[in-house]
Amino acid sequence: MPKLVIIGGSDAGISAALRAKELSPATEVSVVVADRYPNFSICGLPFFLSGEVPDWRSLAHRTTLDIEKEGVRLLLDTLATSIDPVSKTVLVSGRGTQPQKLHYDGLVIATGARSIRPNLEGIELPGVFVLRWMEEAFAMRQFISETHPRSALIVGAGYIGMEMADALTLRGIEVTVVEFLHSVLTTVDKELGERIEANLKTCGVKVNTGITVTGIKEAGGQLLVNGSGGFSCRTDMVLVAVGARPRTELALSAGIETGLQGAMKVDRAMRTNAPDIFAAGDCVETWHRLFRQNSYLPLGTTAHKQGRVAGENAVGGNREFQGTLGTQAVKIFDQVVARTGLRDSEALPAGLEPITVEFEAWDHKAYYPGAQKLWIRLTGSRSSGRLLGAQILGHRDSEVSKRIDIIASALYNEMRVEDLSDLDLSYTPPLSSPWDPVQMAAQAWNRTVQESKSRIQG
Repeated sequence: MPKLVIIGGSDAGISAALRAKELSPATEVSVVVADRYPNFSICGLPFFLSGEVPDWRSLAHRTTLDIEKEGVRLLLDTLATSIDPVSKTVLVSGRGTQPQKLHYDGLVIATGARSIRPNLEGIELPGVFVLRWMEEAFAMRQFISETHPRSALIVGAGYIGMEMADALTLRGIEVTVVEFLHSVLTTVDKELGERIEANLKTCGVKVNTGITVTGIKEAGGQLLVNGSGGFSCRTDMVLVAVGARPRTELALSAGIETGLQGAMKVDRAMRTNAPDIFAAGDCVETWHRLFRQNSYLPLGTTAHKQGRVAGENAVGGNREFQGTLGTQAVKIFDQVVARTGLRDSEALPAGLEPITVEFEAWDHKAYYPGAQKLWIRLTGSRSSGRLLGAQILGHRDSEVSKRIDIIASALYNEMRVEDLSDLDLSYTPPLSSPWDPVQMAAQAWNRTVQESKSRIQG
């Protein structure tokens, strides 16, 4: 009986296991899981900590029983400590058990990423947290329940920082955000970041940008956070949310090549340089559909897709990962901001001649109650008219995700900006307009480009 071993039980690992078992029921599939929480939605942790999701068990995409019913063997609380590509074995050690060797015909490494813990004085103090895995969420939840903090400081204004500012405020905690760069959520343009920052302040969050945190100290039962420019803030707890790095130590020890930001190099079949070893998820490079080369862009949606490809190919398939566009969305209080494709700053170095036009529209017909403003920043190639990307900001009820997905689908199919006007999109006055705001933004982009060309020719 062929044997497939998968190291890692989050999105990519479980997707690989289920796809492999679906295509090759006779294959013995074993998943080595470092904790007791296979296939949990890490993206749901802020909503667990806010109290919006009261039961952590509901964060499981599938229960352990669900996975095992598919014929997948789960080795929980088990660490993979070494890989021998020559003998095709993985050495694992479970809690309270003797180390054992697992033999494989195919191996998938899906070890994910870990939160960056900067070399910062005081980062190990009680009340200072990072957030990526279930145990980290449990530790934070316990601290909040036992100490009842009145204030929290978040280092970093990316996705986790923004979601946790929302979550902690919802729990009645006064939140301060400190960001090294000069805008919050720098994955979108500054124009949208400024609107997000204004809304954060309206919701009671104190925002400090352009500040480097230099240290954390104990101070009379609280934590004192110091930063550049004389910044100083007393707080009851600190969350450090400054990004993540791929977990590739195990792969490196097996001679597997790494590349961008230390992530494993893989081809589009998710193969590494080692025979019969595949890799997927936040620990690997990602093929980008627009750049036509690898990047490092860890996303849960990408991990699921890559895992599925790796699992299929590990049992003899021949599928390729179709690539990422970096499509993402985040809810911050009553706003949703989303993006897909490239911004000017990303497209320029690739020689794609980008031009971005911002368009403001109502999310549905203004005469129907509850209309909200949408801000759409559309990016295309000045010379060819090719669609390159978009960013959208609007109210949480404004179908922002639906509209960014329209752009993502158009990007996937290599459409031009003007082609968006030809799409047959749904319309009813409570939800949209005869021309959807995405189409109106496309028409505004075309007008702007035409006027620009006319001025140059004139």
